[in-house]
Amino acid sequence: MVILQSTLRCPSCGHATLLTMPEEACQHFYQCEQCGHWMRPRPGDCCVFCSYGDVPCPPKQREKLGMQ
Repeated sequence: MVILQSTLRCPSCGHATLLTMPEEACQHFYQCEQCGHWMRPRPGDCCVFCSYGDVPCPPKQREKLGMQ
């Protein structure tokens, strides 16, 4: 089962936000609601959820589960 919610934690201030992830795409940028820092994926990650979230993005979850 693919999980659609992930908590992003800002690497700059530590603020955490629960977000619903897009199902069919990777999100490449997100601005922290508290400090305004623009999060971008770390090298090798496809999106901000894979870098800073507690759950990876749905496309990566499907890939890991062997789903298309």
